[in-house]
Amino acid sequence: MAIVNATDQTFTAETNEGVVLVDFWAPWCGPCKMIAPVLEELDSEIAGKAKIVKVDVDENQETAGKFGVMSIPTLIVLKDGEAVDKVVGFQPKEALAELLAKHA
Repeated sequence: MAIVNATDQTFTAETNEGVVLVDFWAPWCGPCKMIAPVLEELDSEIAGKAKIVKVDVDENQETAGKFGVMSIPTLIVLKDGEAVDKVVGFQPKEALAELLAKHA
């Protein structure tokens, strides 16, 4: 499954069912650039179990505000559209895999 880039308009449709890891990021954010390849790797390992959605906070402030995103990267786990977990800052792949496994 490929990582999906969601907007304020598409966010609900992309995240309303199953387990979804949402990455709130921005192009100018150093730690966001560091976590991008980690998410790519994780995506291939969790295919079919969970989905990864990226939201650019500069372009989609409504969605970022709805989840109270104050610093980036913020990663929120949604289960059937409801936020169930949240981590802020760079995370190693193993930590993200464990985070998703708790909710799968």
